Amino acid sequence: MLDPCTLSMPVNNKQRVNKCTLCDKEFKYGSSLKRHMGTHTKKKSFKCNQCDKIFTRNFSLIRHHITHTGMKPYQCSQCDKAFSQKHILIEHTKLHTGEKPYQCRQCDQAFSQKHVLIQHLRTHTKAKPYKCSQCDKVFSRNVHLIRHHRIHTGVKPYQCSQCYKAFSQEHVLIEHQRIHTGEKPYQCSQCDKAFSQKHVLIDHQRIHTGEKPYQCDECNKAFSHKDVLIRHLGTHTKAKPYKC
Repeated sequence: MLDPCTLSMPVNNKQRVNKCTLCDKEFKYGSSLKRHMGTHTKKKSFKCNQCDKIFTRNFSLIRHHITHTGMKPYQCSQCDKAFSQKHILIEHTKLHTGEKPYQCRQCDQAFSQKHVLIQHLRTHTKAKPYKCSQCDKVFSRNVHLIRHHRIHTGVKPYQCSQCYKAFSQEHVLIEHQRIHTGEKPYQCSQCDKAFSQKHVLIDHQRIHTGEKPYQCDECNKAFSHKDVLIRHLGTHTKAKPYKC
């Protein structure tokens, strides 16, 4: 049986093309064909000593090592962001050019980066591959899982510069800071009252709509605000938490 790495065929009586017998791909050099054959045999001989990942080519291992060193030699000329690998920089530059080569077949939305398309596809499939090891909650994006983990670890990386309170999520810090700035971006369309936090506006709007989503399990009374329901529950338990 012929070795597929040495099989070749003449082209123009001068150039010889090395052809893979498994998928019919052709290569100019025999060394390129040998490397390609590794993709069929799954032979992976280059192992990273930092994270135990294995690669079929030494070049791929060298490129991977950069992710551990923290080096980012590929810099964007538009916004000065830097990246450890060239293909990531190429993907990033599409944000500036407006190019969107990755299109969803379900709804025809297009994206500049492949990983964003993959994340978008989960909105159609409802796939949630990222699972919390602490409480078994699942998420469609890794960034959401990382943010969720802070509930268990107690990590609060977002600190207010005014009163030094810290928060686990950035959007909660942004909402909190409006207490200091006095900004009230959430305005009621019925009475023109404005609020610094969105959930406060939602609670307020129930005054106009009459919605009462909080129901007592004991007597089926319903209330528009959760804190009113909690106070009401005390009438059933006879609890008197407020002492003179």
